[in-house]
Amino acid sequence: MRRRPTSATPDYEETLLEGLGAPVEIRHHPKARRLTLRVSRTRRAVVVTVPPKCNPDIAESFVARHIEWVRARLDSLPAQVPFADGAIIPLRGEPHRIVFVGARRGARPVSVIEKVGGTGEIIVTGPVDGAPRRLLDWLMAEAKRDLDTAVLFHARRVGVRAKRISVRDQASRWGSCSSTGALSFSWRLILAPAFVLDYVAAHEVAHLREMNHGPRFWALVRDTMPAMDAAKAWLAASGMDLHRFG
Repeated sequence: MRRRPTSATPDYEETLLEGLGAPVEIRHHPKARRLTLRVSRTRRAVVVTVPPKCNPDIAESFVARHIEWVRARLDSLPAQVPFADGAIIPLRGEPHRIVFVGARRGARPVSVIEKVGGTGEIIVTGPVDGAPRRLLDWLMAEAKRDLDTAVLFHARRVGVRAKRISVRDQASRWGSCSSTGALSFSWRLILAPAFVLDYVAAHEVAHLREMNHGPRFWALVRDTMPAMDAAKAWLAASGMDLHRFG
């Protein structure tokens, strides 16, 4: 079964191989001279990069010839943690158990009970079938709130102003800065410790002054976020793990 390319994604196709349990993304790249294969940890998908006009059947055969390698890589990925009753997810770096409690008159859709030295609780009210979506909406709103505060703080220190701040589910980067001054962040930063979210905010704010990763850029980040090395180390060691939640 294959999803054919659309006008919006003419160089992308997706197929399912029987028994694999993961989608296979076929990406045509203008500079590709041979077929390459990798497993995306963030999307839990098999990605085949092929030369332009390569027949998708060739790409599928390429995956089939390397199926044991692909399965081994997929099996090595951390288990997914869906937003389900009883699941434990991090919130600002601390473990919290999700609790779906059903309808409660006058209760907020989502509330948090912190437990010092233990696992906190995220209480989600309302119909259970819509609880995962309500939890995701709440997490995105919390991420936006924390990022608004962090961006404002660092922007004042750097002497710049962000034109717009948005929160999305970005798979390939934690944040980005456009040439127009708009900043975009991954909502999953709300799962990380607060100093990690703070660093990513500082990083993108610094791009409002320096649209590069040269020495002046890093000096600017360090000046406004002295703990940047610890945050970078945390993201390198644990950042990809955040993509298994939800």
